[in-house]
Amino acid sequence: MTVDEFISQWHDASDTVEVHTSGSTGEPKVMQVEKRRMLASAKATCDFLGLQPGDTALLCMSVDYIAGKMMVVRALERQLRLMTVEPSSHPLAEIPDFADEMGKSVDFAAMVPLQVYSSLQVPRERETLSRIRHIIIGGGPLDSSLEQELRGLDNAIWHSYGMTETLSHIALRRVSGNEASPWFTPMPGVTLSTTANGCLVIDAPHLCPERLITRDVVEMHQDGQRFKVLGRIDNVINSGGVKIHIEQVENTLKAQIAQPFLITKCPDAKFGEIVVMLLLGSEDDIPAAQMACEQILPKYVRPKHIFPVSTLPMTPTGKPARAQAASMAESMLHI
Repeated sequence: MTVDEFISQWHDASDTVEVHTSGSTGEPKVMQVEKRRMLASAKATCDFLGLQPGDTALLCMSVDYIAGKMMVVRALERQLRLMTVEPSSHPLAEIPDFADEMGKSVDFAAMVPLQVYSSLQVPRERETLSRIRHIIIGGGPLDSSLEQELRGLDNAIWHSYGMTETLSHIALRRVSGNEASPWFTPMPGVTLSTTANGCLVIDAPHLCPERLITRDVVEMHQDGQRFKVLGRIDNVINSGGVKIHIEQVENTLKAQIAQPFLITKCPDAKFGEIVVMLLLGSEDDIPAAQMACEQILPKYVRPKHIFPVSTLPMTPTGKPARAQAASMAESMLHI
């Protein structure tokens, strides 16, 4: 879908818009969401960030998914000047010249972690990123090394928490400057609680008509509102009675293993489930990865198997395709 096609759909007689989930934990699905709820979400974000009519917003994500659609809706709601670039891992490559031609720098952008990481590797793009007034980063967790690098920047960079069902983010946390925090703070109108097994429950009637029970295991702050995400309950490996969060293992290893990889699980007769690593590379790369695991991870957390693969299963929005990764590992284990 193009931006013009979405805007045409937005202005048609229907009260709803069709959106697609990314399929990060299962099969992608199609949802019908109400335009009035998308407008409420857009207004809350623009109000929180202090965006004003005439400010410039950068759209660098596909409008096939909710993140891209919501950038367009925010621009329409707040009368922002929408700058569009082709979705890629380097969306800021041509922005300096474009922004100068418009006589205005970028006030607001939404990016995924891969886009932020890639931009920081190129001096010109890094400079552009540091001049964007507000950046929200969504679509996945931030690893510790990327977050540490962002902390040294002076512009307002936010890590967002949300999903298609909540029409983009329902909570933000600052990751840059002196105001950086590990805790997500919910947006106005959002009430949070947890289930008995620690999963986040979201009450946001202006965004979602029903209470939403997520699959994200969280640690709640003593104030009862702010929270940290520990990982998805689907991504917990129960190995010999020990619960291992996949995302936490990945985050611990990322600074030590050069090749891209994913942590997943396989059924096991003795332990119930075991930790498995899919490593982008060849058999020659396995010893270094094994050494890193032995040096950093407790014994019960280390992968029982490391399988080299030519591609890692990812969704169209760049998230790990967890269900596909588990199926891939299981099939390789039984070869």
